[in-house]
Amino acid sequence: MSNNIRLLVGLANPGQEYAQTRHNAGAWVVEELARVHNVTLRQDPKYFGLTGRIITNGQDLRLLIPTTFMNLSGKSVAALANFFQIKPEEILVAHDELDLPPGVAKFKKGGGHGGHNGLRDIISKMGNNKDFYRLRIAIGHPGDKNKVAGYVLGKAPAKDQELINAAVDESVRCIDVLLKDGLSKAQNRLHSFKAE
Repeated sequence: MSNNIRLLVGLANPGQEYAQTRHNAGAWVVEELARVHNVTLRQDPKYFGLTGRIITNGQDLRLLIPTTFMNLSGKSVAALANFFQIKPEEILVAHDELDLPPGVAKFKKGGGHGGHNGLRDIISKMGNNKDFYRLRIAIGHPGDKNKVAGYVLGKAPAKDQELINAAVDESVRCIDVLLKDGLSKAQNRLHSFKAE
């Protein structure tokens, strides 16, 4: 049974100054998927974000990178989802994950926001429905919760960035598995991956 995922969202902060920061790891997934499928993401003011569309495994998949700030991501997601009548359980949100070391990525369905402001806003703008899929791109943790804000808005050192890029690359391959074969197969593959 395939998953009917119709929207893939990559969370980020807008603007060049944030483009290479850890908090934008979710957007890197969408950018890579667009690149692989040779699709250009275009600014769409109606949805407060960059949008694109791919057909993969016979499924029509919309791509979205909100161009709101992270803590307003839900405004963009809700605008597009409402327009195309996409339910929360048909959405996959890729985001940065502090609680895992760089080089790892995990799929998950539902759950809380874990303190992530982008997820928090999406949940609230989708009528407190938490049933969307998540793709957690690990960025590691600074070791002190008071340093988190600066950490996620900073650039990863080259070695960490290589590991994150490898995890993004593998995640994009596993999205295909997710669409074709469902969540548990995609999890089996992605969760056994660890970039070295």
